[in-house]
Amino acid sequence: MRFEGIAHRYGRDIDTDVIIPARYLNTSDPDELAAHCMEDLDPSFVSKVQPGDILVAEENFGCGSSREHAPIAIKHAGVAAVIAKSFARIFYRNAINTGLPILESPEAVDGIRSGDRVAIDADAGVITNLTTGQSWQAQPFPPFIREIIERGGLVAYAREKVSGR
Repeated sequence: MRFEGIAHRYGRDIDTDVIIPARYLNTSDPDELAAHCMEDLDPSFVSKVQPGDILVAEENFGCGSSREHAPIAIKHAGVAAVIAKSFARIFYRNAINTGLPILESPEAVDGIRSGDRVAIDADAGVITNLTTGQSWQAQPFPPFIREIIERGGLVAYAREKVSGR
């Protein structure tokens, strides 16, 4: 899996209430959730993110509640992947289950600024800032997690496995 896009950088402890405010949790429509992604932190996020862009954040990204609406909103807003220094464990699991690629790399986060063009080779775990030429090694996804992400999430993966495809 390879991704390339513009970085949108944020701070630490970005919780799920900031990613998708609770007032929008009366829907599970991915497009409606995406329309409000990050709006309390950055009202211009949805208008500036382009398909394939990369979200970059400090420590503890996705802390707070266990709602899976947060990675769904990010993914459907057009974000191809999230790089953070660390993720809340439940967010990490929800991201994989919904097919949102996430990578932990404190060094990459320190070397990426908003507006930089970033490339990710998730199979090799290599993150490259194309603006500066710097590269960093992250942990590549194990094959089964890569399969889940490639199929769009755990439900699609399980359906495929059950149907024998």
